[in-house]
This record gives sequence, structure tokens and C-alpha cells, in this order.
Amino acid sequence: METRVQVFARAAVSGEVKTRLIPRLGADGAARLQQAMLDQSMRTALAADIGPVELWCAPDSSHPSLAAFERHGVTLHDQGPGNLGQRMQRAIEHALANGDSSVLMGSDCPALTAADLRLAAHAIQQDPDVAIVPAEDGGYVLIAARMCSPGLFDGIAWGGNQVMEQTRDRLRTLGWSWEELAQRWDVDRPQDYDRLLREFSAIVGKPARE
Repeated sequence: METRVQVFARAAVSGEVKTRLIPRLGADGAARLQQAMLDQSMRTALAADIGPVELWCAPDSSHPSLAAFERHGVTLHDQGPGNLGQRMQRAIEHALANGDSSVLMGSDCPALTAADLRLAAHAIQQDPDVAIVPAEDGGYVLIAARMCSPGLFDGIAWGGNQVMEQTRDRLRTLGWSWEELAQRWDVDRPQDYDRLLREFSAIVGKPARE
């Protein structure tokens, strides 16, 4: 079984991304940050070298900036309609339908490393059905799965601080095993941006396209 790395991201459209940072950065500045973090996430996904890399785009994959990733062998996919859980399930089912497992990650976590992706992929090849990298804000930044269920993401209040706990409840209900890896943090609020500047200033300073 091969592992597919599936990166979830929005195209860096001014005014439509990182909206909680627009008062701080402006609409264009927030879009540039989105692009820089997406670039970093794709570098991490490719560096993990655990299998094909897919970029799952919202609202779709038509934005011109996304085509640049295809030069690196990345395939583009539309996330499609529905809430986040429905879209994530669609991606995981796509991987499983092709006989592969899934390592699904967001594009908002600069602290996520290629080693984290390898650990998650290794975990689900051993024993647990799912491996998760929890986020400090109560969500998670990565979920790896070797199986799926129509109810896997039911009842999750996406965007809230109970996402991880609600996911644990779902896994218990399904009778699945899971492993939690080291906690990471993502960039969403102004205080997260301040931390980004302190700890990963090079990401902010890199051009959107290299």
C-alpha cells in the first residue's frame, strides 16, 4: 500500500483567505501570506518522499497560481462541495479507491515537518487505523488513515476548539484505534502570526514563487 500526501488549501485570492489577519496585513498581505504558507506546505509534502503528492484546492483548482505545483509532479484536485469533513472524506476515499492510504494535511502549520509526515505514514502501516497530529488550538493539522467510514467526520464542529476531542469520540464510536503524534500549532489569528514572525520568519520573507 502506497501513501498519498493530500494537502488541503485555498487559492491565495485577496480578500478570501486568512480573513482574521486582514485587519493586520490587509487583503493583499493576507493573500501573500497564504501563498507563502502553501509553498512551504508543498515543500514539506514533497520532502517527505512517502508517495504521490496531491493538492486539494478550494473552491477549485482553476486559480493560475496553483498550476505551478504541477511542475513538481503534484496533481490538482477540487475539494468539491460540503463542509470540511465531507471534503476530507472525499479525498481519503479517493486515496483508498486507488489502493493507497492517506496522509491529509492542511497548509496552515509551519511547524509540521517532513519527519512528521513520515511518522504518520509509518504509524498506520503498523497498527493504528488512524494517526493524528493535534493542534494547540484544539483541532488537528494532519490526519493519516488506512480506512474510512461514511460517519468518520460526523458531528464535528469545524473551526471550534473541540475538534480533536469530537474526533476522538467518533473514533471510539467506530471502534477504531488511533495514535496521536506530537502537537503542533497553526497560523490563524494575529497572535499566531506574531509567533510565525518569531519562529519561522524565513517563511514570511520568502517570495511566493521561487
